[in-house]
Amino acid sequence: MMSSTVADLLIDRLIAWGVDTVFSLPGDGINGIYEALRTRHDRIRLVQVRHEESAALAACGYAKFTRRLGVCLATSGPGGIHLLNGLYDAKSDGQPVLAITGHTFHDLIGTHYQQDVSLDKLFSDVALYSERVMGPAHVSNVVDEAIKTAISRRTVAHITIPKDIQDWSAQEEGSKANIPGHSGDRYSDPLPLPSQSLIERAAAVINAGSKPAILAGRGSLGAKSEILELAELLGAPIVKPLLGKAVVPDDHPLTTGGIGLLGTAPSQEVLETCDTLIIAGSSFPYLEFYPKPGQARAVQIDLDASRIGLRYPVEVGLVGHCWDVLRALLPLVTHRSDRTFLTDAQGRMAQWNTLMEERGSRMDMPLKPQVVVRAVNEFLADDAIVCCDTGTVTTWVARHIKMKGQMEFSASGTLATMGNGLPYSLGAGIAHPGRQIVCIAGDGGFTMLMGELATLVKYALPVKIIVLKNNVLGMIKWEQLAFEGNPQYGVDLQPIDFAGFARACGATGFTVEDPRQVQDVLRQAFSTPGPVVVEAVIDPLEAPLPGKITTDQAWQFAKAQYTADKLGLTRFVSMQNHYNLIYREEEREMIPQCLEIGV
Repeated sequence: MMSSTVADLLIDRLIAWGVDTVFSLPGDGINGIYEALRTRHDRIRLVQVRHEESAALAACGYAKFTRRLGVCLATSGPGGIHLLNGLYDAKSDGQPVLAITGHTFHDLIGTHYQQDVSLDKLFSDVALYSERVMGPAHVSNVVDEAIKTAISRRTVAHITIPKDIQDWSAQEEGSKANIPGHSGDRYSDPLPLPSQSLIERAAAVINAGSKPAILAGRGSLGAKSEILELAELLGAPIVKPLLGKAVVPDDHPLTTGGIGLLGTAPSQEVLETCDTLIIAGSSFPYLEFYPKPGQARAVQIDLDASRIGLRYPVEVGLVGHCWDVLRALLPLVTHRSDRTFLTDAQGRMAQWNTLMEERGSRMDMPLKPQVVVRAVNEFLADDAIVCCDTGTVTTWVARHIKMKGQMEFSASGTLATMGNGLPYSLGAGIAHPGRQIVCIAGDGGFTMLMGELATLVKYALPVKIIVLKNNVLGMIKWEQLAFEGNPQYGVDLQPIDFAGFARACGATGFTVEDPRQVQDVLRQAFSTPGPVVVEAVIDPLEAPLPGKITTDQAWQFAKAQYTADKLGLTRFVSMQNHYNLIYREEEREMIPQCLEIGV
């Protein structure tokens, strides 16, 4: 098909780059582009969403689960503005996403015309490349540069095209300097390897340690066998930041699971006591969970040279893909016969797993969120894709969903935006129509973009959605209590009948409140064709406590409860039971102090 308009040129160039899916909501600022999509619908698929933020988040999810470019499209003005949160999610988690937006008439820009927003300027922070198309001869150059930037830098690129320019003839000539056909639609992935001397220095640092630990992030997702081989050689526990949850199975004896506020106590203790740290493909942001500066000698592997030493001072930085660098490094790593550090961590992990099993199998009422999430494991396929929203739900999923086989997992990592779970599952479902897709969200995050349930119905995507309903913004409540020492305020939510909402959208809806019925309800849900929502009504007083509670967190919570009692406010939750978690010896003295003032 010959390109007759600028919009045709745009879509043909996307197709030449191998783009086959665009997430979008229509608008008059992109009508020309929509016509080009319509006439090429056999080669490029338009996925219509209910909100532009969902388009960007779905494109991010698509990129995460395909390792390919995600593309979203929005109209001028407010449409483009709505993309921003999802695009920041892609930028923060290093995902290649191309955003295309419309603009007002080219000769009315800057005259206060309707929807006249300079999106190329607005996107200058979120997008590493942001450019306005000025005519037909400009299209291929800009598209090529945008896509190459997004893929090579694993970030966001943006193109905006005034609505009238979209309809201009494709045959109009450009400047004499712009020779047609000089820009290519090809990209070659860089495969850098550090020098042999750097590899040898890194091996020397690693071999000299006696208490090695591996921090394996999302950059290690394609290096499972290499990470396991390194851990086995060294007797090194593998600690997994949230985005690295799928690097190795959760039941593997070499891992102590997650790290951070939603991680495990054994992982935290590994990093508190290690003398050697190998950071593999991770920019885990929370500095307080790393070894203290000077405690451990460190080696870092990262594809981005600017990330070396970002979170922890390292002696050797190795730039490249984790799998390539590890293959070069492994022959120089010596087998460590002393496994004391590993076996100690494994002993603590056995205790932790017992505790998690107890908390995930409680039959008391109200229904505990851990019970619901843990029960989901029985129904997950070996290649399931699990999309997690942001909030207290992230804690329950991080600790209780068990990765196995070829399962994949993602959440909004560094941006930690709420509302990502459902659009991620949309992107995953479009990318992998034959695989099981599961979305686990809290009622706060699900509500933000729950219109996309209708999108799942429209495209017949059999996503199974678990909504943990406690009618409160639980993570914010916890932060108010434990971080600030304040009573909860402004966090209660008006209840919604999510099962009824599902049925209104044309999906199937179930509700469960009794822990004894969870297994049967989930069995029905996972055996039901099409999209399904399971509304699990859970205990709002179940706190998402860290694996190791600090003295300050306990004290702030006590202050918050004391203030609430004085003011006659609702009692929050007793932390006394939660001190059965693994915690530091010096914190034992804090318990009676908390009890004295009412906790």
